[in-house]
This record gives sequence, structure tokens and C-alpha cells, in this order.
Amino acid sequence: MKSITIAAIVAVGMFTAGAANASEALAKSNGCLGCHAVDAKKVGPGFKEIAAKYKGKGDAEAAVNVKLNTAKGHPKVKAGEADVKTLTKWILTM
Repeated sequence: MKSITIAAIVAVGMFTAGAANASEALAKSNGCLGCHAVDAKKVGPGFKEIAAKYKGKGDAEAAVNVKLNTAKGHPKVKAGEADVKTLTKWILTM
């Protein structure tokens, strides 16, 4: 029983790491990393700073999606709507 639990924990950890790497690759391919870094300010705030700003707000995901899709308060993004949703979820988990 113990080995099954450990295997499940390892599998979840690997999946989470893979999802994070995929999301970072998505951010890179859509040009997000040209202005943002994960944990440091570049032209725009770091993703961790953005996550902290919206932490605990129920409408965080919708607010960030609107900001990115309407180019109000942020330059127009080249990512599609589905990619923006994926990236928003990833950023807000930091």
C-alpha cells in the first residue's frame, strides 16, 4: 500500500512539473517572456508578482484574461484565446 501511495505522489509531481514546463514553453512561444520573467521584473512585472497581485480575488482569472485579450493595460497578445486561458491559469498558480 505504501509503495502505491509513493508511486502516485511521484506521478503527480512529474505531471505537475511537465505542465509547468509546457506552460513556460507556451509563454516563450507566444512572446510573453520577452517582457516578463517568472520571478523578476523585465519590461513588465514578473509572473509571481502578477499572481501575488491577484491572490485571493475570485475574479482573478477573468480579469487577467480580459486585460490580455482586449489590450487594455497590456499590449495586444499574439496568443489565441485558449492559450491565454492556459497561461493565465499557470501564472495565477505561482
